[in-house]
Order: sequence, then C-alpha cells, then structure tokens
Amino acid sequence: MKNPITVLIADDHPIFRKGLREVLSEDSGIRLIAETGDGLTALEKIRELKPQAAILDLDMPKMNGLEVAKKVLEQKLSVSLVILTMYKEERIFNEVINAGILGYVLKENAASDLLGCIHAVVAGQPFISPSLSAFLLNRGTRTRAFLEEKPELQALTPAERRILKLIAQDLTSKEIGDQLGISFHTVENHRANIAGKLNLRGSHSLLKFAYDNKSRL
Repeated sequence: MKNPITVLIADDHPIFRKGLREVLSEDSGIRLIAETGDGLTALEKIRELKPQAAILDLDMPKMNGLEVAKKVLEQKLSVSLVILTMYKEERIFNEVINAGILGYVLKENAASDLLGCIHAVVAGQPFISPSLSAFLLNRGTRTRAFLEEKPELQALTPAERRILKLIAQDLTSKEIGDQLGISFHTVENHRANIAGKLNLRGSHSLLKFAYDNKSRL
C-alpha cells in the first residue's frame, strides 16, 4: 500500500481550517501533518517537515500565500503548492499561474475540489477550480492574439520563454539564476538574446515589455 500524501495547511481562520481537516480526513491517501495560521510559520514548517503538498490561503498575516509560494519556488523546496482564495479575480488568478503554482482552488469549492487538486499537483499536474475555467480560456485567447501581434515570440526557445516569464515577475538575473540553477552570466546572455529576437533596445526595455505583457506570456 502506498504511503499517504503528507499535507500542510496554512490558513488564518481556525473554523475554515477545521473544515479543511474534515475534507482531508475523507481520503485515506492523504495525511495532515501540520497546520498554521500565518505564512511565515508555514514556510518554516515546510522547510522543517517537508510535506508533499502545502495548502496556502492567499490572505494570511506575516506572509501571504503567494509570497510563501514564491519563496518555496525560489528555494527549490520539494513541495507541491495549492493556493486557496475567496477571490474570483482574473488579475490574482494570472499572478498565481504566472508564478508557476500548479494548484488554485476557490474556498467556496474546497469541499469538492481540494482532494482532487492535492492528488493532481503531487503528480505534477495542474488543477484549477472548474468555476475558473473562463479565466483559462481568456488567457488562451489573449496568448494567441499576442503571438499574432508579436510573432517574434515564436523565435524564443523554451528556456528563453521561461526566463521572460520570470523577468515579468520582476526577478533579477541572480534570482532567476538561483531559481533555475544556472549562472548569472547565463541569464544575462539569455536576456540579451531575448531582447535581440524581440527587437527591444535600451537597458529597461525588456523588463518593461515583460511586465506590460506578463498575463499574455
């Protein structure tokens, strides 16, 4: 028999955490090993306990769920991430997806979506609450239109596309290198190649392009 998936919950509302515990208890293939009410403690417990999945509320004291997730990704901690939110806002949705987080669940759908989400993200698959499917369609439509508007993007390699997305998150070359496990100079070379392929001139033109278009990259 397979070992159960170990899970950490981080949410600052005790009553909601109780509800999440009840949802997780329905699946014998999942085991809750820790819970907390703030983001800073969540990050510490992820480092210490090494859960396979972490469920992070978007709004928490000390560090919000997205800030915790970005630290996890920067530090290459081996944990699959799920963001919980009550907001049906496309801007927030895009920010979560652009950060590279696989799981995104609306709190109102947690009872029906969370278990499937945990199993999906631990297997390396994305899971987004079905009620947010319109946001995904919007992203796809915008991306296709953007590629038609800026066909030079298709000349970028997969590595260059990944770096462009990280530039859009306002990460420095050093931070990008640390996250991808490559040197500062390699990132700088990629940046120069990307700017050249996109016909961008000037020291800040690539950053401005990436930031202005991050929801379409």
